[in-house]
Order: sequence, then C-alpha cells, then structure tokens
Amino acid sequence: MSHTLDNLLETRRSTRAFTSDPVPRDAIERMCRAARRAPSGANLQPGQFHVLTGSVLRGLVRALKYAQEQNTPHVAEYSYFPSPMPAELKARQRAAGYALYTALGVGRRDVDGRRAQFARNYAFFDAPVGVVVTIRRDMGKGCFMDLGMSLMSFLLSAEDQGFGATGIGALANYGPVVQNHLCLPDDEMVVCGIALGVADDTAPENQFRTERAGLNEFTSFRGFD
Repeated sequence: MSHTLDNLLETRRSTRAFTSDPVPRDAIERMCRAARRAPSGANLQPGQFHVLTGSVLRGLVRALKYAQEQNTPHVAEYSYFPSPMPAELKARQRAAGYALYTALGVGRRDVDGRRAQFARNYAFFDAPVGVVVTIRRDMGKGCFMDLGMSLMSFLLSAEDQGFGATGIGALANYGPVVQNHLCLPDDEMVVCGIALGVADDTAPENQFRTERAGLNEFTSFRGFD
C-alpha cells in the first residue's frame, strides 16, 4: 500500500513492542535501498546497515545482557546529547520519558521499573529483526547528518510497508561489545541500532505519541509578502 509523505510522517512512531511475525528479507532490502538513496554530501554514502535475525540476533542480545550483568562501562565514542543539557531541552526529554513510563504504568519513583524498561533497548525490544548501524571512524561530523537522513529513509520505508521500527541510540553505549561479537571491521563505529518488526498495536508503549514543537518555535520566514 502506498502512502503520501505527509501521511507517513504523521503516522510514524517509535515502536517498542512487536509481534513474533517475521519480516521478509525482500521488504528489508527495500528499506536498505531507500536508506542508500538519501542525500549524501559528495556522494560519500556514509553508514553500514548490519541486519540481524534469528540465532544471530539472539546471540548479540545475550552478549549485551552479559555486558549489563558484568557492569561493563559504557563507551561514548560520539556525543549524542549536549552537556550540560539546556533547561528547555531537558524539559522535552523528561516529557518524552514521562509519556512512555505513564503508558507502561511505571511510576516516577519506580527506579527498578525504569531500568528494566531501558534495558529492553539492548534486547532490541524483542523485535524479530535488529539492525546495527555503523559509520567509519574517519568520517566528519557532516557525515552523521547524511547518515541521519539514511536512517529516516529506512524508517519511512518500513512505515510505508506496514512495519514498525524504532532507533536505538543506547546501543552505542556498548559499541565495543557489539563490534567484537559481530567481528565488525576496526574502522567501523557503532552509531545506533534499529528494532524492526510488526508492531503490537495492543501494547501500551505503542499507544502514546510524543509532542512536536509548533511551526513558530523552529521556523522563521523572511522576504515573504
């Protein structure tokens, strides 16, 4: 089924609960081709998509679970959030977290519940397909922008084909674990993961939507009558 771009952008959401239905390889290949068609400065086409399922995905999830149990230190190979976080951005971060935990019935002071939910990042939210996204370490900062456009193209293709997905920035916390387990080349840095599958529309974590800034908050128009 084909959708308009506006419809895809309106309906897309971060899916954090999935059914056990498989995702056909040809559908994933279509997503990957869409990702590669994203704009790319000087046509460098940065980013690699390592698509995992079945025993391979389960093996990585076990390795990540073991790393958590052993209190393996997080590794920050690139800066994701500003430090310190400005108050207005912190408010957005808290609102998004509050919406998720409220949907799940996890209280503000339920530290264990919040930790358990966050740990699901490293299980790819039990999705049937997990994607590890990497970039060459010698790429410049602008290439991260190009990779972001590739990721969005992948997510929109997934949405267009009726699948749910979510990016997993937390995967970079255990980049060396992922790299060693999958025997990735030394020059590749783990940027994020993607959980992919058929969305479980009955799951509470798939029911809420985060708010977006209004047009007047992030745009200015000049020279228009």
